[in-house]
Amino acid sequence: MKKTGYMDDGNITLLAKGVELKGEIKVEGTVRIDGRLEGDVQTKGEVIVGEDGIVKGTISAGSLISSGRIKATVTATERVQLLKTATLIGEVHCPVMVMEEGAKFQGVSDMGATAWPEEAPRLPGNVRDMNQHRGRSVALIGKEPDL
Repeated sequence: MKKTGYMDDGNITLLAKGVELKGEIKVEGTVRIDGRLEGDVQTKGEVIVGEDGIVKGTISAGSLISSGRIKATVTATERVQLLKTATLIGEVHCPVMVMEEGAKFQGVSDMGATAWPEEAPRLPGNVRDMNQHRGRSVALIGKEPDL
C-alpha cells in the first residue's frame, strides 16, 4: 500500500475525455485529467494526466504521473513520473524525476541541488573509511595462529 503525506478518502476529481476546462482546480486528494485543462491544478495529493490529457498552466501537487501532454510549470513535493507516451514542456521543481523510455521532456528541472561539492563528503569522526586499511599486511605478534 502506498503511503502518502495526505489523507486520501478515496475521492478522485476527474476531468473526463472530451471535457475542456479553463480555470483552476484546488482539491486535497487525487486529480485525474483525461480532458483538456487550461489553468492551474493545486493538490497535496496526486495529479494523473492520462494519454488523452492536455494541461497548459501550472501544476502544484504531491506527485505527478503523466502519460499525456503538459506545457506547464510543475512543482511536486514528492516526485514527477513521465510514462512512455508523455510529453512535458516547461519547468519542473521536484526532488525525484523518473522518465520511461519514450517520454519527452524539454525545459528546466530543479531537483534541489544547491552546490557542487569540491571534495568527497567526510565521514563522521567515529566512522572510519575501510579503504585506507586495504592492502596493508597485518602481522600477528606474540601469539600462535589458531588452525
